[in-house]
Amino acid sequence: MNEQAVLDWLDPFIAYFPAFQDYRWQLGVVLLTLGSLLLALIIDRILAHLVRSLERTSPVWDDLLIDAVRRPLILLILMLGLTLSLQLSAPHLKLVESELPDRVREVGFILLLSWALIRFVARAEEAMLRRDRSIDRTTADAICKLVRLIIVVLTGLVLMQYLGYSISGILAFGGIGGLAVGFAAKDLLANFFGGLMIYLDRPFKVGDWVRSPDKPIEGVVEKIGWRLTIIRTFDKRPLYIPNATFASISVENPSRMTNRRIYEHVGVRYDDAGVVKRVVDRMREMLIGHPEIDENSTLFVQLNRFGPSSLDIMVYCFTHTTDWGRYLAIREDVMLRIIAIVDELGAEIAFPTTTVHLQASALAGVESSEAVEA
Repeated sequence: MNEQAVLDWLDPFIAYFPAFQDYRWQLGVVLLTLGSLLLALIIDRILAHLVRSLERTSPVWDDLLIDAVRRPLILLILMLGLTLSLQLSAPHLKLVESELPDRVREVGFILLLSWALIRFVARAEEAMLRRDRSIDRTTADAICKLVRLIIVVLTGLVLMQYLGYSISGILAFGGIGGLAVGFAAKDLLANFFGGLMIYLDRPFKVGDWVRSPDKPIEGVVEKIGWRLTIIRTFDKRPLYIPNATFASISVENPSRMTNRRIYEHVGVRYDDAGVVKRVVDRMREMLIGHPEIDENSTLFVQLNRFGPSSLDIMVYCFTHTTDWGRYLAIREDVMLRIIAIVDELGAEIAFPTTTVHLQASALAGVESSEAVEA
């Protein structure tokens, strides 16, 4: 649409208002601006109603696509109205170049198309994770981030080519300038490749409980970014860790444990040495028959050592569950059963004691010193 077409379109209206004959292009700018705003508002309401209606249907891609292009389409309408207004006012304003509206329109279309694609990728990721729980969130996040990065890079190259910059020259310069950029941003690159290794090796994923024996790091993984990994500690504080850190430390992932361990020492008195064998056998039978103890895993109940004031029995076994709350309940039940077995066999659980032996000569010395003082 050129300037003359817009003015010809306004002629029937100006015929009713001859006073506006000298303000044809100003009136055209106002009408184009108001028309684009009104059209954007109407289309926004229509698309919003359409998205709500399609959310009730089984296919999800149609409402995802409409929701993704909704905002870019509104901005596209507003941009077209603005550029047509600029095109109409260009011959009358020296500050506006004649080629500016076309440039703005074409560059804006490229940017809005890229934005629509990025929005569609983000919404597709959310929909897949919501509808299919078997999809790994970390892998889906990595793939979607890579797709968005490719879209951004391609958009930048297309814009540079359109604006007259030589892509081949930029790529050639990248080989030389990449060295300088690499040295200047080596920490940033180290974190980027650290994040890439996390996505490839997958030592943990979002929602896993992780900890490190090398650094005071323990908590639940909330987000794995290209530069930082966010871990929520058990006192609810966020911990921001550069991804390069994971290349130099060991990381434990207790979320992937197959069992939880019960490891205790039970001490009985030396006076109960005659029934220790029976206590050990009864404790072993109790653990083997316990429904929550995994008898296929390692299970030991042995008289382990002679303590300073007790005979120590080692209890070593694994539970079926890995849930911490359930594990604590099972461990409590096992300990209460052990106490019952010790009491049933007439023994007692030992507590720290100290025996002091006094010689008769020492007692006589004490008595004589007391007499002298008297």
